[in-house]
Amino acid sequence: MILPGATLGVLGGGQLGRMFTMAARSMGYRVTTWDPDPNSPARDFSTFHLSAGFEDESAIRFCLENVQAITTEFENVPVLTLEKLSEKRIVVPEAHGVGICQDRIREKTFLSRAGFPVPFFHPVLRPTDLGDLPDGFLFPAILKKSRLGYDGKGQRLVQNVGEASHQFFEWGEVPCILEERVPYLQEVSVILGRGRGGEIRYFPISENIHREGVLELSAAPARLTDQSAAKLRNMAGAIAEKMEYAGVLAVEYFLLSDGSFLVNELAPRPHNSGHFTLDGCTTSQFEQQVRILCDLPLGETDLVMPSAMGNLMGELWSEGEPDFGILLSDPRVKLYLYGKSEARPGRKMGHFTLLARDTGEALEEARNLLQRLLSPGKSPG
Repeated sequence: MILPGATLGVLGGGQLGRMFTMAARSMGYRVTTWDPDPNSPARDFSTFHLSAGFEDESAIRFCLENVQAITTEFENVPVLTLEKLSEKRIVVPEAHGVGICQDRIREKTFLSRAGFPVPFFHPVLRPTDLGDLPDGFLFPAILKKSRLGYDGKGQRLVQNVGEASHQFFEWGEVPCILEERVPYLQEVSVILGRGRGGEIRYFPISENIHREGVLELSAAPARLTDQSAAKLRNMAGAIAEKMEYAGVLAVEYFLLSDGSFLVNELAPRPHNSGHFTLDGCTTSQFEQQVRILCDLPLGETDLVMPSAMGNLMGELWSEGEPDFGILLSDPRVKLYLYGKSEARPGRKMGHFTLLARDTGEALEEARNLLQRLLSPGKSPG
């Protein structure tokens, strides 16, 4: 057990690292943040900041000498760096789990071989792979870069083999995965915390609404039957156990018209769809991340009130600072800004959470608030 006063480390200084750092600092820990960007959002709250690449040997040595336990805020940290750190320090999640989640081909192959349902997929490592599609593969499909894609980046909808080949060449023939487009009814997330001893706590399941591949709204509890919710939690727990995973893990699912589910993606970290836990649950996903890293008892994850989360994207800044009075005048709303210096379209600049009587009300009110924040003529409909 690592008690307050110790120094923790987090690889990555974005908003997830920022919120982890805030949780750790509020619990009495010192935090070293490590990110190549000297002005990364997490630096505002860290005790010390390492501005270096994630393969920098001097930064690795610094952590080995000054940090007791290390976590990560995103999955694209070099596995070799995590392995080097784990030789002398506690690293959660471990390199093995992060390695599975940072490569879509490896992730889908792992899930499929372990018996978990996934969309039909086909690895594309060379141009000839697109001429060797299995019988029955249906278009339209989604071509995705196997690595470094997130928030809709690194993926394209393609109507046929020709379009897929053209995009594959445009991307420089980097490894890709071609997935059948799934006509899903709903997308939901199960976020869990699994301790280093195997104990699991599940957060309330959230239902998610995306716009152009980026999460726009999320609310919990998801409107599912008790039977479906239990099935999804059990499957997520089985995935974590099969990975021998410790840490916070997000499992995204597609709900199909026949009532079945497919696993869409895994994230070995706190997740955007879990931000509602900051105000809607007894323990947030970020406090749970601290607890698991420090081998503390896992916090209770009970839902305090139905909650919704709305992302504040860079587009809101296109005509100057948004009118945050729209949000803050509502006593049910909590505002979180990430301290990013530049607003760009598609960039997450902050979020808000809203507490309500039920999930439907929470989603409706959160959507209305986003519409009011947008400039005239830019309503999301």
